[in-house]
Amino acid sequence: MCELELDWLDMRINTKKSCCLHVGPRFDLPCTAITTSDGNSLRWVSETRCLGTYVTAERGIRHSVTNAKRSFHRAINAVFGKVGRLASEEVTLQLAE
Repeated sequence: MCELELDWLDMRINTKKSCCLHVGPRFDLPCTAITTSDGNSLRWVSETRCLGTYVTAERGIRHSVTNAKRSFHRAINAVFGKVGRLASEEVTLQLAE
């Protein structure tokens, strides 16, 4: 059904960028492969990025902030690496959970 609608819009599913994520009470059970009309299969993943946040396969929809924290710390360390040498005071940053 999705491919019929996409065909109507003159769009295609890019199987290199698309994936499937199973959410619900049986999220950890294996799922049947989903094949597109041109014979390519969509891969099943346990975590995917959607609109800048990571969504994790669980009983309910959850988002993972681990990658966001890692990216944040990388950016802050890059700034402190440049500015920290210029500042005369010691600067400490803590991230509250």
